Amino acid sequence: MSLKYAAIRASFELLWLTGMPRLFRLLSRSRGVIFTLHRVLPAPPADFAPNAILQVQPDFLDYCLERLGELDIDVVSLDEALQRLASSRKGRPFVVLTFDDAYRDNLQHALPILRAHEAPFTLYVPTAFVDGVGQLWWQAIEDIIARQEAVVVSEHGETEYVETRTLAQKQEAFDRLYWRMRKLPEPERLALLNDFTTAYGYDLHRQCRELIMDWQELRQFAGDPLCTIGAHTVHHYELAKLPLEQARNEMIQSVDIIEAQFGIRPKHFSYPLGGPLSCGPREFELAAELGFRTAVTTRPGGLYPQHLDKLCQLPRVSLNGYFQARRYVDVFASGGLFTQLGRLTG
Repeated sequence: MSLKYAAIRASFELLWLTGMPRLFRLLSRSRGVIFTLHRVLPAPPADFAPNAILQVQPDFLDYCLERLGELDIDVVSLDEALQRLASSRKGRPFVVLTFDDAYRDNLQHALPILRAHEAPFTLYVPTAFVDGVGQLWWQAIEDIIARQEAVVVSEHGETEYVETRTLAQKQEAFDRLYWRMRKLPEPERLALLNDFTTAYGYDLHRQCRELIMDWQELRQFAGDPLCTIGAHTVHHYELAKLPLEQARNEMIQSVDIIEAQFGIRPKHFSYPLGGPLSCGPREFELAAELGFRTAVTTRPGGLYPQHLDKLCQLPRVSLNGYFQARRYVDVFASGGLFTQLGRLTG
């Protein structure tokens, strides 16, 4: 675990020991919080698993829902959350559950738990992933580095040799390659990814088909009254890196495709990756212009009545796979704490 996550864990421990989450829930003006989830997997992460931040275990999800009930925190849909934000009185605190990317394990391991608790949720769907032609590049670079003792990365005619024998070397190589891809324009990132995966015989489309639900599987969600289907672009590109019209098309086409599949036109949207590098004022205005009722980021924070004036830039709190101690659920459920964190981290 990196120093960053070790520091966050220490902060969580201190907050829990001092009873601060309860105090924040009582005194904060925050009405609720939106949780971000991705994968739900029964097996614990391997020693080298940088994407473990995106996964929680089924027992932890089950306990989260149980604990929220003990704390008198309601689990509500996005639409009900908006109604509660508009109310003149604070009322009971609430949590909204959201899942990004339509991973197949959501069907296998999350849906039974959500149904058992009768917990509403939103599932954001990147349509190319469901078509089986997406590129889960963050997982691809983890998979390749995990099985190699060294990797070679070529870019702009230059070749870099990086040893990946030890756990520390693997993590360093992942961080370097991950952030290099994050900072590149999308066409250059795609070219680098294609060169890297081809060099190691890694089939991106096969990976996508294995990890992501197909349309038939997704119908089990679309037909469930607990589920709200949201849009998540077509290709899961970082919209801020795209020309305006391409960004617009990614958003519109994803809605059109989902409507053609299910007869439901999504009113809720999630920005891929969702941080400052991925979306900003231009994307927020675009989402509002296109008629989305809400659009969520991955910037931390709770929900307040003033968010009714900026519904296309809503914050979320990640149920991070590195922090699955049961006592941390009280911390996650305190939106005001994460609002302060967001202010500190920008």
